[in-house]
Amino acid sequence: MTLTELRQLPQDAPSQDTLSVSVQLTKIQEKQTASGKPYYDLELSDAEDRCKVKIWSDTEAFEFCQNARLGDLCQMRGYFYVNDFGLNVNQPSLRILESEEADRFLQGSPERAAEMEACWKYVLGVFEDLEDPRLRLLTTTCLSDLESKWKRAAAARSYHHARRGGLLEHTAQMLRSAEAIAPLYSEIWPDLLYTGVLFHDIGKCWENDYPEQGFVTQPIRMGELLGHISIGVEVVNRYWNRLREQEPEIFDETQLPPSDLIKEHLLHLIISHHGQLEFGSPVTPKIPEAWALHYIDNLDARMEMLRGTYQQEPAIGKDLYDPQRPLSGYQVRPISEYL
Repeated sequence: MTLTELRQLPQDAPSQDTLSVSVQLTKIQEKQTASGKPYYDLELSDAEDRCKVKIWSDTEAFEFCQNARLGDLCQMRGYFYVNDFGLNVNQPSLRILESEEADRFLQGSPERAAEMEACWKYVLGVFEDLEDPRLRLLTTTCLSDLESKWKRAAAARSYHHARRGGLLEHTAQMLRSAEAIAPLYSEIWPDLLYTGVLFHDIGKCWENDYPEQGFVTQPIRMGELLGHISIGVEVVNRYWNRLREQEPEIFDETQLPPSDLIKEHLLHLIISHHGQLEFGSPVTPKIPEAWALHYIDNLDARMEMLRGTYQQEPAIGKDLYDPQRPLSGYQVRPISEYL
């Protein structure tokens, strides 16, 4: 089973048979209750999801946790159930996956692999069809060069799309929104907006990178020192300048809009996409595409946070949920679930 499937088990009804799930241990914290009873808080991750479970001291799995290492690939067995506090497991046991089991696990489910491949083909198709030859060359070259990074990076470390491949999912969904919105406003140049969607978070290919095998992000010095906005500006400048030197006829200054103006506007989309100075943008949006990008980004991020709230956070009353950060106030079950 997968973590997502376990979370869909009936409420407060432990499974009749033992179930098993392959996971990576992405957090291991030893804690105590107020009365002094020891337990472990584990964060479990797979290709699609992550969740927390408690391992109590009177279980077989507790002894395993005492020697477990962050990043271990394991099989967990037990009687799983879901309640208002999330996923729980009775009589849990843990063991390290054998080499062949680990290889299969790291590939993810066939459904997940197909979903990610569909996202990739969609994104490629959008940029292969751009009308402007400069932006088409820039985007397709970058996608080709950084394919492996695009397919494994997360869009965030905790708030939204915080999983392997999350950046690609976030980018694809933002592109779908951008394609729907751009025709509604004559002030928006679609090619520029779509390119801004692709590059606004490209720095997260370094800031939120994953190892080739595993579901734990690997922070690196450049990501910590520069952050994804600064890295994004650097990436676009390097690719733009290199391609302009290699293909001068494509960047012919007789074309409109002028090449230098396109690059300035594209860099503005990257540095303004957080929308406000206090949220990390060096400048606020000042052109139509920048405002559209900011709101499209926020919309997809908030929807993903809501999805996580409904799936992971405890219900605190009828139809009410504690929110995932940075959402505030109790969130309410969507009316679409009644349809």
